[in-house]
This record gives sequence, C-alpha cells and structure tokens, in this order.
Amino acid sequence: MSDTLNIRALQPEDRAEWAEMWRDYLAFYETTVPEQTYNNTFARLLGDDPNDFSCFVAEADGHLLGLTHYLIHRHAWKEESVCYLQDLFARPEARGTGVGRALIHAVYGEADRRGAPSVYWLTQEFNHTARKLYDRIGKQTPFIRYQRP
Repeated sequence: MSDTLNIRALQPEDRAEWAEMWRDYLAFYETTVPEQTYNNTFARLLGDDPNDFSCFVAEADGHLLGLTHYLIHRHAWKEESVCYLQDLFARPEARGTGVGRALIHAVYGEADRRGAPSVYWLTQEFNHTARKLYDRIGKQTPFIRYQRP
C-alpha cells in the first residue's frame, strides 16, 4: 500500500468501487440489498440534505481502500446532536494498515465540526478483527440492541 492515504468525501466517480466495497461489507454481515437500494443510497450519500447519511472514503494510488457511512442526528438526552457511524469497511488487503482508524478519525473530526461530539457505532459480537480496533479507539457501552422482528 502507498504511504499516502487520502481520506475524502465520496464523489460521483466513486460509484463502482463504492458499490463493490459496500457489497463486500454487506456480505460479511450475511445480507444483501436490492440494486435500487444501492442507487438510492449512493444518491443520498452525494445529496445535500444535512439530515441524510454522508460518506468518507480512504484512497491511495487512485484506488479506494475503505469507506464509512455516518449520520449526524438529534438525541433526546442531549442538547447537541450525536453522530452514528453506521458502516465501516476496509478492503482485506488494507486491514491492519490504519485505514479503519483514519476513517473513524475523519468521522470524529466531522462530528466535532458539526457540533456532535458524541460518536457511536454498533458491531456484531463475532467481528473480532474490527473489535480489536474499536477497543483501542472507542469505549464499549453496556447497551444491548433490540429490533422489531
């Protein structure tokens, strides 16, 4: 991997590589979404609605190595907004090189810039590789997630 890692906002020309990485990310979690969801999600990520998701990508040598989707939103317990880091993915060849950490720090910086100092995310218990990073860069909370069946 190049020594020059660039973290930047998603651009229209990133569509193919973004879709490939998001498809791999979803496969890791044993799920898929229809092609229309890829189209809608990509359009929203590029949109100008401040209440919608945004995306940073990690790029080196003109090739995307990782992505993160995040959302700034209001929170009933706080006066300031909070930031939900929904998706974080690094290509297998980029894992362990600082891509994930750089993407998380980019989200931290954007959250601070937008007045949302609290950043949170979820992962599955079996995601041991990512949890090694998360244990160094975040704090595990006691919350257990439930959802509608």
